Amino acid sequence: MDMENWDWDIGKRKIADFSVWQERFSYLEEPCASPDGESIAAVIRNDEEEFTVSTQKSDQEIKVWKNGYDKVWNLRYGPDARLSAFISDTGEWTVSTDDTPWTNTFDFAWDMTATSGGEHLAVSVQKDLEYAVAVNDTPWAASFSRLTGMTLSPDGLHSAAVVETEPLLETEIFKFRKGCYSVAVDGKAWKESFMNVWEPCFSSNGARTAASVRTNYLDYTIAVDGKVWKKNYRSVWAPVFFPGTDEVVAPVKEDGQWTLADKEGAIWDTSFYQLWHPAFAGEENNIWAIVSPKYGLWTVALDGKPWDAKFNELVTDLSLSLDGQRAGCVFKHDGKWGIAVDGKPWQGRFDMAWQPVFCPDATHVAAKVEINGKYTLVINGTVLDRKFTRLEMPIFSQDGRRLLIRGIEKNIFYREIIDLGQLSGQISG
Repeated sequence: MDMENWDWDIGKRKIADFSVWQERFSYLEEPCASPDGESIAAVIRNDEEEFTVSTQKSDQEIKVWKNGYDKVWNLRYGPDARLSAFISDTGEWTVSTDDTPWTNTFDFAWDMTATSGGEHLAVSVQKDLEYAVAVNDTPWAASFSRLTGMTLSPDGLHSAAVVETEPLLETEIFKFRKGCYSVAVDGKAWKESFMNVWEPCFSSNGARTAASVRTNYLDYTIAVDGKVWKKNYRSVWAPVFFPGTDEVVAPVKEDGQWTLADKEGAIWDTSFYQLWHPAFAGEENNIWAIVSPKYGLWTVALDGKPWDAKFNELVTDLSLSLDGQRAGCVFKHDGKWGIAVDGKPWQGRFDMAWQPVFCPDATHVAAKVEINGKYTLVINGTVLDRKFTRLEMPIFSQDGRRLLIRGIEKNIFYREIIDLGQLSGQISG
């Protein structure tokens, strides 16, 4: 995202009045906002009773896409502020970006995925009962009888998915035991097939691919470019690559406990009842993960050392500061949702909470929460005295001193920049 060129001037600016939208359109879906908050869009039904998209920028006139369709689905702004959606016309599906449909059409399409800069867009597709991946309107040359778990390399130049290498009927037990699943990269399947394959991922340079695999009824391990680790486990979760390297780690289960391992074996000297979602951050490549130290209790661990705080229902949406020194998460405890940062639960409890966001220098943390059907932000543990009927995720400026709020108050969509220094009396870092 080109955040340097965004408007970071302190203040609140009206973008759209939704009472006007509601009067003009007989059908209006939930809106979505561009990353910079300068525009908003929603799926609507036009005068011809077709589905299309309406947009508005900075209190300008409402604009409607020229093209109408049988259905518009999964409308979203990309990181580059381009607006994309799945569209269906006469029973065929494709993608439209800024009202320009792709040339290729499909019987169905799903799993829209973009690179961090938004330059590349990939979707899973099905046509004539065959499955493939299409990137920037270019489908794989090969197709497969089944496909799932599509992923895009960080640079967007490669795509991968779990595929069925041989068509398999539910009754073909022996064929299933032999192995009919693999990973296809840019449409070319690994030579090796397995009983099951899950969650492929790319190295940071896109040159290598890893996935968790099941080699027989009892054994699970990790495969990298089709080659399995020497050691098998009772179960494994999704692998991840060390940033900037070809080395892979994954949660593995052995002797009834979970730990983190690489191709040589365990790299943590601690084990847990459960362990998943490992993540790296910082120059030291600190490894964080969500763990369960004992049955029914959840927390976060850094390099195998769990937080003291434990939660009795759920921990999810792990978030890390850029330097890898701080971590936050969403938890559920005694039926209520909350945010924990650096091992300390914030005081508030909420009807719902979303992944916390760290500013670039890690001095501030913000999170979206729901209270009594309304949405607001919590900054460093302090709930803002604001109520929104819709609220996008918060975005910090690159210097970490300002925060972009994009939300609907009293039927008006605003973009607002607040100075975190001016809130110093209300929040603490």
